[in-house]
Amino acid sequence: MSLIVTEHLEQTFQSAGRPLTVLRDINLTIDPKAFVAVVGPSGSGKTTLLGLLAGLDRPSRGTVRVDGVDLGTLSEDRRAAFRAERVGFVFQTFQLLPTLTALENVLVPLELKPGGRRDGDEARAHELLGRVGLSDRLHHYPAQLSGGEQQRVGVARAFANHPSILFADEPTGSLDAETGRGVIDLLVELNREAQTTLVLVTHDPALAARANRVVRLAAGTIVSDERTAA
Repeated sequence: MSLIVTEHLEQTFQSAGRPLTVLRDINLTIDPKAFVAVVGPSGSGKTTLLGLLAGLDRPSRGTVRVDGVDLGTLSEDRRAAFRAERVGFVFQTFQLLPTLTALENVLVPLELKPGGRRDGDEARAHELLGRVGLSDRLHHYPAQLSGGEQQRVGVARAFANHPSILFADEPTGSLDAETGRGVIDLLVELNREAQTTLVLVTHDPALAARANRVVRLAAGTIVSDERTAA
């Protein structure tokens, strides 16, 4: 059974008083534990699609179902609760809270879970930051960390709530090549261990080649959908 299903998905925005359709008739299924790379030129709708799959936005038309739940039927609060329970997200620009330490940033999704933080949550945050090589940076603020270190905090945060689905939007786009490779190695390693579904947007052909499926967008439509040998 597919974990993510979209049917006739469309997203239209108003631009200069005129409708601008960014996604058109997207029909997509993603199985549990898959590693899917979404690729395509700038402006093809990749990030918009990722936001719809994660429940960050509502489509103009069509449906997104995640594990049988139609995200379009949920209120804003219910979608936020759904993400807190099921979804991890790694952003290109890190999106760390500047007034919180690395440890506190990783604890944020655990505090947003229904019922708030539980026994063992802080230990899990310590463990994840250790896994990403930041045991000695627990109490450092984002401004005191390098770009690669900030992204590693972002990866640890994404895995904090044991997500069944992990979304990543250009996770290496703000990093140099060597640091980016390290972050991707870490992301893939943790993802395999956790047995989550990984869906990421990338311009990097080397990163896309590590996925077991590559979905290519152009002008808001799927133009190819290929399984790989990865």
